[in-house]
Amino acid sequence: MTQTDAAQTHSFQTEVKQLLQLMIHSLYSNKEVFLRELISNGSDACDRLRFAALTDSSLMEDGASLGLKVSVNKDENTVTITDNGIGMTADEVIENIGTIARSGTRQFLDALSGDAANDANLIGQFGVGFYSAFLVAKKVELTTRHASQPADGGVRWVSDGEGEYTIESVNREERGTSITLYLRDEDKEFAEDFRLRGIISRYSDHISLPIEMPAQDKEKQGEWEAVNSGSALWSRPKNEISEEEYQRFYQSLSYDTEAPLATLHNRVEGNLEYTSLFFIPQKAPFDLWDREQRHGINLYVRRIFIMDDAKYLMPSFLRFVRGVVDAADLPLNVSREFLQNNKDIDRIRSASVKKILSELSRLAEKEPETYAAFWKEFGKVLKEGVVEDHDNRTILADLMRFNSTRSEDTAQTESLADYFKRMPIKQKAIYYITADSHNAASTSPHLEIFRKNNIEVFLLSDPVDEWLVSSLGEYKDKPLKSVAKGALDLEDLATSEDKKANEAKEKDLAGLTEKMQSLLGEHVKSVRVSQRLTDSPACLVADETDLGGNLERILQSMGQSAPDAKPIMEINPDHPLIKQLSPEYTHLDDWTRVLFDQAALSEGAPLPEPAAYVQRVNDLLTKAVLTGS
Repeated sequence: MTQTDAAQTHSFQTEVKQLLQLMIHSLYSNKEVFLRELISNGSDACDRLRFAALTDSSLMEDGASLGLKVSVNKDENTVTITDNGIGMTADEVIENIGTIARSGTRQFLDALSGDAANDANLIGQFGVGFYSAFLVAKKVELTTRHASQPADGGVRWVSDGEGEYTIESVNREERGTSITLYLRDEDKEFAEDFRLRGIISRYSDHISLPIEMPAQDKEKQGEWEAVNSGSALWSRPKNEISEEEYQRFYQSLSYDTEAPLATLHNRVEGNLEYTSLFFIPQKAPFDLWDREQRHGINLYVRRIFIMDDAKYLMPSFLRFVRGVVDAADLPLNVSREFLQNNKDIDRIRSASVKKILSELSRLAEKEPETYAAFWKEFGKVLKEGVVEDHDNRTILADLMRFNSTRSEDTAQTESLADYFKRMPIKQKAIYYITADSHNAASTSPHLEIFRKNNIEVFLLSDPVDEWLVSSLGEYKDKPLKSVAKGALDLEDLATSEDKKANEAKEKDLAGLTEKMQSLLGEHVKSVRVSQRLTDSPACLVADETDLGGNLERILQSMGQSAPDAKPIMEINPDHPLIKQLSPEYTHLDDWTRVLFDQAALSEGAPLPEPAAYVQRVNDLLTKAVLTGS
């Protein structure tokens, strides 16, 4: 390479200092992305040459294989990236590099039409990405020759990024572009071979062209060796990928030792072009319950790694999914703010969620045992989707599994669809009870009338269940009804004799309930005769419009305030203890408070004054022993 003309000095056509500051401090979060950008540009230039050569084969010159080379000179503290792509003319250098905001690549893409545009596997926006070199370099030297130009048509461009650049004609035997970065002292780490190999492996491993560096083996001195795999698994047709290859790739993403439960590989073409490869694990990761954990989706643009933890590509309730999304139309300098407010990202996210939920639905229908294993690991997380994702609430509802009173163990195996099929014709609602544990739910006195009438009730003990039933509201036009809230409506299942008997009991005990309500005062909203109790003397229920006791306790445990909603106490008119009580009963005050506290304990609520409760029970027991009654 020899110089042919004197160098000319030019000013950047933009406010270069301001733009460089913006790029360094805003567009890029770490310095090592400079290599990703420059490799991307080199790959882009090779792709442009390949397409141009379809109509002009002379551009390929010697026909050498397309690729990139990266080398370091520790003595001079430099890094050089070279490609044998299409190169640039002097005018193109000024246009594409002299003006930061211009993009030769974007102009090329806009010029394509039809199928060519879909096949143009181009990466990035050259004009912006090039200047990432100044993240680490105090001076950048670029030499290039367009494939259509003779050897003396080479160009050298040099700048320190301070507002001006020099450009001159040089001889360059090879087509393509070489970029040499003169590193700052504080960035000399990038003049280390192993450091650059690590960056290439992280960001550019899946570039389809070979990226070569000087061989490390002493016996191969002077030779070059590829340092990237050169093949993005997800870019290959599904029928060419073995299960073993999918598994190895999954394990490289997740560090999981087991094979994935399901693999979803999808390519979308049209107005929005992208490829997704998702894996559903068999086992939950240790940090599954940390909603702030790193998400498992890596974002690529044209096989160039952009970021991991791309949480805007997958909702929180699918945070266990691992995989990649490779988009064709996003810029390389994409930020998390960009992802948060981009319509294309929203479309990719929506389609990805539907794809995953569709696969889970298939498993639930076709492979119920497999789905049961999945639910055991991830069911509690998937429940969050009913609360968060209104658009997919219907399909999520069918994916839900719960425990119910017909279950013999604690496993969550019952679906809403199966419950619906088993409902008696006259049953108006789907019944459930929430509690802080399965044992508390399954032994609740609120279930007594339902067990007597063989009516199935869901037993919900996961904290998210409270929000789930509130968000879902109904299933196939049947409301979800808490057995511990509001007045019990089992009229259609009761005989006329039962209805008359209940009315008579309410009338007979009107004086007692009124007296008990006055004794409890501000602790209750009211006291009434129960239609839901068969064995227990009393229970507490929430008013239809109030928070349930379990939800109130959950909110308090989270440090949140809950409305001061007073419960309703219901008494069992057929219980021997209640039959012994009357408004005039001597110890009615003590018995009323004991019944209230026992009802609270039965639903898992803590007593505000446990010592007072124990004292009342002891006093009543003592009096009973002394009187013999």
